[in-house]
Amino acid sequence: MPAKRSAMRKIKEVLRLKFEAQLSHQRIAAATGLSKGAVSKYVRRAVQKGLGWPVPEQFDDAELERTLFKLPSVGVGRALPDFGHIHQELKRRGVTLQLLWEEYQAAEGQNSYRYSQFCEHYRRYRERLARSMRQVHRAGEKLFIDYSGDTVDIIDAGSGQIRSAEIFVAVMGASKYTYAEASWTQSLPDWIASHIRTFEYLGAVPALLVPDNLKSAIKHACRYEPEATSTYGDLARHYGTAILPARPYQARDKAAVETHVLVVQRWILARLRNRQFFSLLELNGAIGELLRALNERPFKRLPGSRSSAFESIDRPAMKPLPAARYEYADWLNARAGIDYHIEVDRHYYSVPHALVRQVILVRLTATTVECFLKGRRIAAHLRSYVRGAHTTVAEHMPDSHRRHREWSPARLLSWGEKIGAATRAVVQWQLEHRPHPEQGYRACLGLLNAAKTYGEARLEAACRRALTIGSPTRRRILAILKARLDQHPELFPTAEAPATSAREHANVRGAEYFRSTLNSTTEGDDDPCSSNPSSIH
Repeated sequence: MPAKRSAMRKIKEVLRLKFEAQLSHQRIAAATGLSKGAVSKYVRRAVQKGLGWPVPEQFDDAELERTLFKLPSVGVGRALPDFGHIHQELKRRGVTLQLLWEEYQAAEGQNSYRYSQFCEHYRRYRERLARSMRQVHRAGEKLFIDYSGDTVDIIDAGSGQIRSAEIFVAVMGASKYTYAEASWTQSLPDWIASHIRTFEYLGAVPALLVPDNLKSAIKHACRYEPEATSTYGDLARHYGTAILPARPYQARDKAAVETHVLVVQRWILARLRNRQFFSLLELNGAIGELLRALNERPFKRLPGSRSSAFESIDRPAMKPLPAARYEYADWLNARAGIDYHIEVDRHYYSVPHALVRQVILVRLTATTVECFLKGRRIAAHLRSYVRGAHTTVAEHMPDSHRRHREWSPARLLSWGEKIGAATRAVVQWQLEHRPHPEQGYRACLGLLNAAKTYGEARLEAACRRALTIGSPTRRRILAILKARLDQHPELFPTAEAPATSAREHANVRGAEYFRSTLNSTTEGDDDPCSSNPSSIH
């Protein structure tokens, strides 16, 4: 259009210079920048149409163009297509003007326009639409998302305190189907929750999410490679969609939602301006009623409404909702300590022991704790809210730690009882007479190794002898086994059997002699791990 106006101005200048200034065609061409032939053509046409200078006042540029360059009438009486229908159909995937023209021609036959005229008429129709309608959006492709700059006050019924609620707005690009709701903040949890409710309101998922560059959505705003927050990206993966933020400072990238923010402000918020609300639920109920009316309101220049356009254009091209609702998750980094546990919210969770000192990516929900390394999930736990406690999976422990952990006091006593009453009594003594239970576990595991080396029968006999002399320590029992004193039962009567008269015979040395012999034998054998090749470290 600007080029045409410029051309019309040059034609008027040609007529002025010719009929008023009386210049030659050569000088007029030099003055206007036109060729001498063009000047001659314009002058000849003006003479043929009886035009001179000044041009009649009723002749605007359009009338002058029609007078000088009137073409033979084309298409008189021919049927005009329904360009509102054509404009909506072009939003469907794979639909082109060529296809729509062919359908129009098949319906109208000889009474139809040729393809070039069809396209020209559609172009003129599109230029008459509102600016917000000029951008062509594919069916089911984009959901534009933003917050309204306006807020709504909510009164606390108990205290009378007033708190402002934010207004979340989302609009489908093709159908302009709109969703709006109130939330307390623009923080990440509210941002994610509003998205979940938007998808459920639509009953489907679009191919692209087009948010503004607010911090809840975008970690690093960039014109070329914007980076979404971990939680927002997790939401997109769950629903099978993608995030394409608007370019910073480029309002036209999200013109649809900018326009509909104004629509929500004027159609919904303005109607609620004189009402008082005492809860977020009450406010959202009022917004929902007006939102339904907005989506069912007929278009001014297009057929149907937002609701009908959504059902016929957007919804068939959108993805279905997943089976499960997205569960909000925080993402954080945690370093595994030397005990192969990471700290999350003051609780400790195990990871495979080989990952000690590695930085682990943690996904934290209300019920689960998932651990990832280089994109691979390496651990998962039920979330615990007990501060300072540990949640440990046995498979994450080294073999030696796992064996040690498997031996509980009850299991150790059961093991001792299977060997014999004396062995169980020694185990019981170890557990009760150590400053720390871990020390008793180690001593009992040392006896378990002795059973493997010397056999269960000899260990039971050695435990019986150690109980008889009142020293049921692991070192004493090992000394008895090494000296094979457990194989001479006649030298160590049991505690239950009274000593016979033979013990008073002059040729019998007596228990005191062997007790002193045993003490001299065990002298220097004080290493708790010397005969425990599989001792736990």
